[in-house]
Amino acid sequence: MTHLWVRAEQRPHEERVGLTPDGAKALLDAGIRVTVEHSSVRAIPMQGYIDAGVEVADENSWPNAPADAIIFGLKELPEDGTPLPHRHIMFGHAYKGQHSGRELLRRFKAGGGTLYDLEYLVNDMGRRVAAFGYWAGFAGAAVAMRCWAAQARGEIAGPVGVFHSSQDMVNDLIDDLQNSGASIPTAIVIGALGRVGTGASELLEGLGVPVTKWDMEETASGGPFPEVLAHDLFINCIFARPGTPVFVPKSALTGERNLSVIGDVSCDPDSDYNPVPVYDRATDWTQPALRVSDDPVLDVTAIDNLPSMLPVESSEDYAAQLLPTLLTLDELDNSIWTRALKDFETHSKGV
Repeated sequence: MTHLWVRAEQRPHEERVGLTPDGAKALLDAGIRVTVEHSSVRAIPMQGYIDAGVEVADENSWPNAPADAIIFGLKELPEDGTPLPHRHIMFGHAYKGQHSGRELLRRFKAGGGTLYDLEYLVNDMGRRVAAFGYWAGFAGAAVAMRCWAAQARGEIAGPVGVFHSSQDMVNDLIDDLQNSGASIPTAIVIGALGRVGTGASELLEGLGVPVTKWDMEETASGGPFPEVLAHDLFINCIFARPGTPVFVPKSALTGERNLSVIGDVSCDPDSDYNPVPVYDRATDWTQPALRVSDDPVLDVTAIDNLPSMLPVESSEDYAAQLLPTLLTLDELDNSIWTRALKDFETHSKGV
């Protein structure tokens, strides 16, 4: 019997989960064994899983799970260097040239385990079967607007936190903008036709911000792109890969521009393919903005777990998208899982 073990998230500010109680019930009904760890932070209460009939395990006990269990989580494992013998379903962030990802792959190699990277679970058309993208774009644009409001006050944006709903986030942002006296900025979203870009555009347009929407056609020339520098805000929603052009070059730090806030939702500062090479590290909830230039001012916000700001809505949306694929766990030789396995094997070579 296939055994799915849902681990507690151990990363700070991470309350999301990839399986809801209703999804757990569907897996149990399909003959899949489900264990769910207790969690002190999960946004969806444990009682719902218990009522669904899952087995319950202690928080963070997954290293001692049965050898045949498939460990399912969302964000990073503790960086303790231990070998990883299990099969894991998670966002590994290890395939796009990220230097930090090589250590994760070495741990899998040392333990004989396998990574089924959620970012690389794709259908026959190459489209991801599930993504948090909409909520990443929505929250990322909201944080960028907070940076804009803070600049109007002569400040750098302060800490961000969790919101019970997207409407609560919007209401709080409106209050912040009004209290700061900030004007309405102009914004450009690159990757506007995707899930991330759609979420970013809808947040901005809901606030009355005029949005220039670019996608592959507008960036096919490879740059340079002076139009980006002519806007007040730039939201980067492009999936970085070899051949991705540079949207904001380092020369923009001291050059003439209107651009004063970059929201890098894709957040790949340590990738060789980073299209926004004006910063070198991700930001976080405590310090969401990194000031990379004082004259003229330019702040970058690049938080890599943005949907966690809306943990209930983003979890429910993502879990619904992913459930049909989880229901095929008894068929790990089907195309979705075998493609993910091949990606792991390809990127693990030579680590």
